[in-house]
Amino acid sequence: MNVHEYQAKELLKEYGIAIPAGHAALTVEEAVEGAKRLPGPLYVVKAQIHAGGRGKGKFKELPEDAKGGVRLAFSLDEVESHAKEMLGNTLVTIQTGDEGKQVNRLYVTDGVDIESEYYLAMLVDRASGQVAMVASTEGGMDIEDVAHNTPEKITTITIDPAQGFMPHHGRAVAFALELSGALNKKCQKLAAQLYQAFMASDCEMLEINPLVETKPDSDGNADLLVLDTKMSFDGNALYRHKTIEAMRDETEEDPAEVEASQYDLAYIKLDGNIGCMVNGAGLAMATMDIIKLNGAFPANFLDVGGGATTEKVTAAFKIILKDPAVEGILVNIFGGIMKCDIIADGIVQAAKEVNLSVPLVVRLEGTNVQAGKDILANSGLPIVAADDLGDAAKKIVAEVKQAA
Repeated sequence: MNVHEYQAKELLKEYGIAIPAGHAALTVEEAVEGAKRLPGPLYVVKAQIHAGGRGKGKFKELPEDAKGGVRLAFSLDEVESHAKEMLGNTLVTIQTGDEGKQVNRLYVTDGVDIESEYYLAMLVDRASGQVAMVASTEGGMDIEDVAHNTPEKITTITIDPAQGFMPHHGRAVAFALELSGALNKKCQKLAAQLYQAFMASDCEMLEINPLVETKPDSDGNADLLVLDTKMSFDGNALYRHKTIEAMRDETEEDPAEVEASQYDLAYIKLDGNIGCMVNGAGLAMATMDIIKLNGAFPANFLDVGGGATTEKVTAAFKIILKDPAVEGILVNIFGGIMKCDIIADGIVQAAKEVNLSVPLVVRLEGTNVQAGKDILANSGLPIVAADDLGDAAKKIVAEVKQAA
């Protein structure tokens, strides 16, 4: 689960991590009121969507030369003007695709006088089974570009969760960011705080870009501030974090994926035209691969799981058919815990409810397979049976081509 920037900052603040003052806003009036509570005279108005590249993004409804989703404002009037242009409009960034995302929330923060920018992130390193902390002096840039062009400027420090964060990890991060003196010590403390936040919240990813060094004040003191951050969490652990779970913004998610989660279905929309309903993630991946092998493309990943009911299968079927790009459906079930007759009942029930109008190929194997095949054969529906996965893929591709 992803959260907005302002929500991530609120969470980090609970662990003593320094962030610029800021206020979230759902309306233009709230944006102006939020700015009034900030010191000024420089404000930053940020669009809140679940995508990166907001500053370089463009709004569909505004002229080509209009500013992006992160704007500086030097007065309350400018804050109001930016808020009016951003709220309700569609922001297109490098991560949203051409369709973009509608901006429904803003984050108005205090301006920061920046000396230097850094990159700092944490993620689960599946290769080592440890937590990786990634640091770079090249903050404020796309880290992918840095990794491609100057990989030597990226340092990765792995932390064994059984051992936990140790002082030498903090020193390694500070050394990677080339900090010295008081800032070096502040960085070590920050790294420890981030690790604590990451582990306690069951994070999957925590990215700060940029982490900024402020210009020294009159006493010569500088600070490290989290200027922008992203956080995503392990969905399987949300039951332990009701406060974080309440931060979910379903308007930022695909409606079909939101509906699927309500039935405990693993659904991800893809760009193809053949809908897939499978039990088991590995079998689902193999099904998508063999569809592509036969010259077509899957429209989705959908795993109904091992303990699906007729109602769950019916819901999965309806979700697939809500996608207008779907021109055919391939159901591939290996019944172990999942029984083939339950799958067959769900398929027949859903097909009748939605008045099925696209080709449907079903491959069943496993527990109660004959009972399942009998249900399909006696349904009176134009369901094409397949003997194995290869046969099923060939048949659904041929049926879609024939129907076109």
